[in-house]
Amino acid sequence: MNDTSLLNELNLMIDHYVSRNGSKPSRVILGYKAYSTLMNDREFAKEVTNSALDPNKRKYRKLKIKVTKDDYQLELE
Repeated sequence: MNDTSLLNELNLMIDHYVSRNGSKPSRVILGYKAYSTLMNDREFAKEVTNSALDPNKRKYRKLKIKVTKDDYQLELE
């Protein structure tokens, strides 16, 4: 998967969730391979690494990130 297309897909999912439900999701659930691919994108990596010193509390677009064992899981909760 291309890292920019995956980031675009994530952003579209977040925007669609907000427009449909009227509120932000509580967190983003990413598979470990999807997270690794997204971290190759400069924009995503910069925002995530600057969000917190502790890797377990990092956020993207003010949404908590949870990394799972699934390869390319990409969900909102």
